[in-house]
Amino acid sequence: MKLRVPLILASRSPRRRKLLAQLGLHFEVHPSDLDENATNHRLPEQLVEQLALEKARTVAARFPEALTLGADTIVVLDGDVLNKPADEAEARAMLRRLSGRTHTVYTGVALVHPASQREVVDYEATQVTFAPLTDAEIDAYVATGSPLDKAGAYGIQDDYGAVFIRRIEGDYYNVVGLPLHRLYRMLRNHFADLIED
Repeated sequence: MKLRVPLILASRSPRRRKLLAQLGLHFEVHPSDLDENATNHRLPEQLVEQLALEKARTVAARFPEALTLGADTIVVLDGDVLNKPADEAEARAMLRRLSGRTHTVYTGVALVHPASQREVVDYEATQVTFAPLTDAEIDAYVATGSPLDKAGAYGIQDDYGAVFIRRIEGDYYNVVGLPLHRLYRMLRNHFADLIED
């Protein structure tokens, strides 16, 4: 897929960069500096949509002719949002909570094109079930350092983290951090005039 306008990714996530490249899209990275902890009082789907849209808006203001993509992913268990762990101890605690249980991963996706005054936002939700984990497994995974930069302290795409996942219901790429089908439909349905076929 090719776009007629520049595409800006308002995220520093290497996983989102990889997924966009997988679609064959050319893009620039200009991360948003939005404080993601400012609005935790909303329903999960509202929270990720709001954060994705605000990230996209803050960056799009600097690139009005471009199409800016914002995204935000959270892990929710028992109504609690599990953000990126602050340290190894918190990562271990999160993984113990997720062990043997099913949680939901939400990702909000926003596309903002100031030149045409269009903003579109949507979200995806995926159920993820962990196998029971031993303390030794948790310690070994945390020792890799990988859980420290991921919501919920795990990455489904990690070599080690992947073996903990017993089942998912929904979009795998949503759990990685960017639901590709949702993004594709948003582009096709709302920005078809910006796509070169």
